[in-house]
Amino acid sequence: MAKEAVKVKGSNRASLDLLYHISHELASDLELRTVLERVLKLSLEDIPGGSGAIIVLDQDGKALDSIIVVKDKVIQETTEQLEFTLDKGLAGWVVSKGEGALVQDTGKDKRWKKAPRGRKGAIKSGSSVSAPLSVRKQLVGVMTLTHPEAGFLNQTHFDLVRAIADQAAFAVLNARLYAESQRRADVMSAIANSAAAITASLKIDEVLQTILEQTTVALDVEAVSLALINQQDGELSFRAATGEKAKSVIGLSIDLDRGVIGWVAKNGESVVVRDAQKDPRFYANVDQITGYKTLAIACSPIRSNGKLIGVLEAMNPRRRNFNEGDLTVLEGIGNLAGAAIEHAQLFEQVEIARSRYLELFEDSVDPILITNREGDIQEANRQAEVLTGFDESALYEMSIYQLHEADWNVLGKDLAKLKSGETLSYEASLKIHTKEVIPVEVYIHRIRVGEVEQLQWIVRDVTERKNLDKLREDLASMIYHDLRSPLANVVSGLDVLEMMLPSAEDHTIRSVLDIAMRSTERVQRLATSLLDTSRMESGQSIGNPEPIGVAELVEEAVEAMLPPAESKGVEIATSLATGLPAVLVDVDMIKRVLINLIENSVRYSKKGMRISVAAKREDDWVEIHVEDEGSGIPKAEQERIFEKFTQSHRGGEGKTKGLGLGLAYCKLAVEGHGGKIWVKSAKSKGSRFSFTIPIA
Repeated sequence: MAKEAVKVKGSNRASLDLLYHISHELASDLELRTVLERVLKLSLEDIPGGSGAIIVLDQDGKALDSIIVVKDKVIQETTEQLEFTLDKGLAGWVVSKGEGALVQDTGKDKRWKKAPRGRKGAIKSGSSVSAPLSVRKQLVGVMTLTHPEAGFLNQTHFDLVRAIADQAAFAVLNARLYAESQRRADVMSAIANSAAAITASLKIDEVLQTILEQTTVALDVEAVSLALINQQDGELSFRAATGEKAKSVIGLSIDLDRGVIGWVAKNGESVVVRDAQKDPRFYANVDQITGYKTLAIACSPIRSNGKLIGVLEAMNPRRRNFNEGDLTVLEGIGNLAGAAIEHAQLFEQVEIARSRYLELFEDSVDPILITNREGDIQEANRQAEVLTGFDESALYEMSIYQLHEADWNVLGKDLAKLKSGETLSYEASLKIHTKEVIPVEVYIHRIRVGEVEQLQWIVRDVTERKNLDKLREDLASMIYHDLRSPLANVVSGLDVLEMMLPSAEDHTIRSVLDIAMRSTERVQRLATSLLDTSRMESGQSIGNPEPIGVAELVEEAVEAMLPPAESKGVEIATSLATGLPAVLVDVDMIKRVLINLIENSVRYSKKGMRISVAAKREDDWVEIHVEDEGSGIPKAEQERIFEKFTQSHRGGEGKTKGLGLGLAYCKLAVEGHGGKIWVKSAKSKGSRFSFTIPIA
């Protein structure tokens, strides 16, 4: 507008021109701050030295945005100044009353309050006009023009400002709605961009770093930190940080009762702190440790599956203070962060478990092969390559069934007997690279890698054990055959001596003779057990079954073991159910079974302990028990003690003397009669051996 034009004070034409230009400006742009700045500058063109301000309010009546123009320059309003203006200034009065105001002398009007110290453009006395911006009774803002000269602004200016305010109200409302929609779009865009970036990796360190980078960009802040709750002590531990003092932050821990970050973790609520140094929740010790000065904070909880696992904290925005839109963005990133962190932690745990498995797999002393259900080899450790003689690439082209013939009686058709968590085993012959065949024990177990079910095969070379077993069998056979003839002579000689010894002879000689006869009987039992063991292993049937009373069978076995039991101070008691039927057994074999079990109990009993021999009927069987109060059998050995040449470590007393044939013979003898034998034992609580034999 030209300088020679009539001034606003008395020119309706000038006012109409001004309103026209303002109307044009209001319709030309939807950018809120641009609209506000142009309206103020046009309104102040004919008020030399004047200043103006427009404050935009949200739907709750709180300041959403503002602009101040002083002498054609835009001044940045601080939060403190804006709050003061709305609370105690003339604009605040207009907002509260919903009507305009003309103040011709600000020094004399109570509605005019001095601005906070340090505000640029503040004046001590002058004139001012202020009018509300209303649309359909909804207050959307307030416009104020001020001149440093008292009485300069008058009713004409007041009317003009009200006219401008009426025109500007619709434009400000539209611009505010546009700005809000833009903010929402920015929030959604920031969250969407963050989602794509945060979920791009499953490595925990990369995920944490990406969360911080996305937060920094989205909120335009100096520093961001992320703390996770330590499940052991309940403290917040800083896991990642950005900014110039990031290294000094990582690793710090604070209680949930300290700091804004602790308050958020404890209450599970997001918060914006625009002046951290004045907030009672602020924990200054972190600033002292790191040397960083925190001015403003936006903080949001990180949740995963509804559980709070940490806190995301942004500090010191670069261009403006935090607003509600920033908090929405931070909450959105926090929600994304929770799921991403949990997935990364689970992935890390899986990777650690897989790494440990691979270490165990490769370092195992046993050859291990992993196959699919069809038997195609998927993985093989070094020991498998050494045993078979095939390298890794050759094994991967083979089937497990090319290396050995599976025992389908053990596995069942289509591995039907291989239940989840169960390990099956059998003996087989392994075909190695040199075309040789070696004896092996095969252990097969179902495993699950992710969603894929696979089979783990452990193959143990038992060549040495087979050789040792053969050596032991040859030795046992030799012992039996070489002992039988001289032993028979010793027994005959002892019988003759017993007949020749007068009944009144010295008791010492009689005692020595009894010991010699019992020892030869024991040697005879051992030799006969060796023979019976070999015979039953070769598939021959038991000797001559005949009916016998259970009481008679038990009595003879107990009587044979009374002398060693009495010499050790151990009691043997019997408890037989009444009316027991006779059993059909090879008497000598089953009596030796009972003697072996009682002898073992005596061996592992101490002075004053008691051994119980009991019998009862179970359907078509008689069940006999031999129970002691000895040291017990380790659980790991309870299934193996019936194997040939197995020696027990009962009660940690070390291996027992002997060949380890006694219980193996008992098992063969009982099963040869169609029965079964088992043991129940607990450490330091004794053992109970039970077996069944058929009724006559």
